[in-house]
Amino acid sequence: MATVDTVRSDLRAPRPSTLSLVPTALREISSRRRLIRYVVRADLVKKGSDTVLGNVWWVLDPLLQMAVYVVLVTVILKTTKEAYPLFIFCAILPWKWFTSSVGDAITSVTGREKIIKQVNFPKIVLPVAATVSGIVNFAFGLIPLFCLLLLFYPNHLSWWPVLIPVVAFVQFFFTLAVATLLSAVNVFYRDVGNVIRHLLRLWFYLSPALYGADQITAITEKSRVMSLIFGLNPWSPIFESYRNLIYYGQPPLWGPLAAVLIGSLVLCALAMVMFKRLEPSFAKVL
Repeated sequence: MATVDTVRSDLRAPRPSTLSLVPTALREISSRRRLIRYVVRADLVKKGSDTVLGNVWWVLDPLLQMAVYVVLVTVILKTTKEAYPLFIFCAILPWKWFTSSVGDAITSVTGREKIIKQVNFPKIVLPVAATVSGIVNFAFGLIPLFCLLLLFYPNHLSWWPVLIPVVAFVQFFFTLAVATLLSAVNVFYRDVGNVIRHLLRLWFYLSPALYGADQITAITEKSRVMSLIFGLNPWSPIFESYRNLIYYGQPPLWGPLAAVLIGSLVLCALAMVMFKRLEPSFAKVL
């Protein structure tokens, strides 16, 4: 009878309004900052201890990805763009942050099934911690980036890279929105991780990662569909802004970046609302 009474009391409990869910989520994130730091630290230690080279992989992995694409594009496709390794690294580094954060966030809730059933805490800290953890990977990736600039491409050195945190700020909120949304959906549909892995690969190729603005213009002039895809793709201004700062020595795309930031904040709010609506059912489904 106690179980039945509990269920009945849950059903009678007033449902929080949609507008109140975002402030609630923000308060939970702010009040659990220490918990987020602990989860981030634990994840970083676990990732470092799971491999022979440990945290060195955070530096080597983007370099190896760069080498693969350099061979593909410059050797096989015969592209002769100047300083192409640096050109492609400007896209690989932020994309690795995005994919690693989204990948970790997808299983951030389902991977802690026992804790969620035993301890009552705001689950939204889990995708937030996954996104923050990705910042550390991004920071380590800046080491080989500046090594490339100093040792191989000193002619591309400028003061503009000091604005990298500005573009990263925009990317953080976009990543957080996607991570929060998918972490909640994956609780109910466990195939999300497999589907997203393939969609992310397609998304990368439909973004200006392997090629620049001049090639995008040539592609979009021939197809209105491709023009729409590139125009609505948030990674177009993000990649081009990173590339402007690092490769071209120019300011970022302020207007498009502002549009991505506003859209990311709206998407983040919607993701938080959805997460908080679904959160009461997590323990039952898990």
